Amino acid sequence: MSRRAVLRNGAGVLVGTAVGAPMVHAQGTGGTLKCGFWDHWVPAGNGIMRELCQEWGQRNRVEVQVEFITSVGNQNLLTINAQAQSRSGHDILSFPTWEPAAKAELLEPMDDVMGRLVQKYGEVTPAAEYLGKVRGKWVAVPAVSGTQLKPACTRFDLMKQHAGLDMRAMWPNKPERGPGADGWTWEAFAAAAEKCKEANVPFGLPMGQFSDAVDWVGGLLTSYGAFMMDERGNPTVRNNPKLRQAVEMLVRISRALPDDVWAWDDASNNRALISGRSALIFNPPSAWAVAKRDQPQVAENCWYAPAPAGPEGRYVGYLPYFWGIWSFSRMKPAAKGLIEFLSERPQAERQTNTSSGYDIPPFLSMSDFRIWETEGPPTGFAYNYPVKPHQQQRTSVAFAPAPAEFAVQAYNNGLNTKLIARIVQGGESIDQAMGWVERELTTIRRGG
Repeated sequence: MSRRAVLRNGAGVLVGTAVGAPMVHAQGTGGTLKCGFWDHWVPAGNGIMRELCQEWGQRNRVEVQVEFITSVGNQNLLTINAQAQSRSGHDILSFPTWEPAAKAELLEPMDDVMGRLVQKYGEVTPAAEYLGKVRGKWVAVPAVSGTQLKPACTRFDLMKQHAGLDMRAMWPNKPERGPGADGWTWEAFAAAAEKCKEANVPFGLPMGQFSDAVDWVGGLLTSYGAFMMDERGNPTVRNNPKLRQAVEMLVRISRALPDDVWAWDDASNNRALISGRSALIFNPPSAWAVAKRDQPQVAENCWYAPAPAGPEGRYVGYLPYFWGIWSFSRMKPAAKGLIEFLSERPQAERQTNTSSGYDIPPFLSMSDFRIWETEGPPTGFAYNYPVKPHQQQRTSVAFAPAPAEFAVQAYNNGLNTKLIARIVQGGESIDQAMGWVERELTTIRRGG
């Protein structure tokens, strides 16, 4: 065969390959792409990520190496910090809630990827934008895998028996509100908590420094318009009637909880539900999944409802992951191509399906995956786990809208739950406790 014929036949093979493969924006070919993803609480969540990366790698002729990094003992944070210092490591990393803003100067801008995704799927939930954008620019892409919401996971049998609330009727597994849904407020919630404590099945709501506690308390505060800091980082505690009203409600609710909730960690509320000792927790479906395996009689009586509403709306705690690319990565085009692929609806739905509905996509248009209608038992129990239009609910990040560098310090120190603890456990007045939190926030503001 002549040299010309070889070149002609080879070109035909290349053209055929290009036509047969899907177009990936900003995609290079060849090389090795190293990914460090979060080690999922739902074991099958790791398997689907490995499968999707392999599919994309084969399609684009890139070797994709996948490692899963646990958040137990903050190993993921230690890995992020070590790689940031050494300027070497993975090309793609999973960054938890506050890390994109903290590492913004070392992350590759992602406006191009997000621009295409938003054009295709619409806007992302505002809380993801608050965390993933720095100075108006996307520094990481809101991830599907690992992102969770924390609405109310209720024991519908206990709620009906002891609190007189039919959660399935109020929030059915279809896009509408049922009888009594408009009355699902924090006032009604507090009354139900008091009744369930009297019946020895108290709500399992942690009040310590861990994220489950800070997130649900943060959602309540936001629903009252009770912000402790403004967008510039100025404390807004003094002479704040909305904050006082929210604090009074939190004090009331906390008195209806188990006495040891101040020492609970993020596993304690799960254990309370799984053991059958609690009528309600705020959590993603991971607790239900364990109950399904170990205590099926508990799982069969679980039902999700949106967060209760406050005077200024209904807000649910949001704890996302992000996919980011180091600025020192040598595989940026390939990394962007893989992240965009993982974020598209077909791949997002596969991630959510495999995690039993745990994973929440950032795009509001993706709240209609069938998994939330079909997963069970009972069938459709998680229909109202994601944010849906009929709920009139929005996502909340505790201590927003404060600048991220201030908000993360208040969040990690659990200042909102400590404020309540000083009143309920420490015997301080509301004024004394609010004076304390104002001083703490001022210290953060001054860089102390």
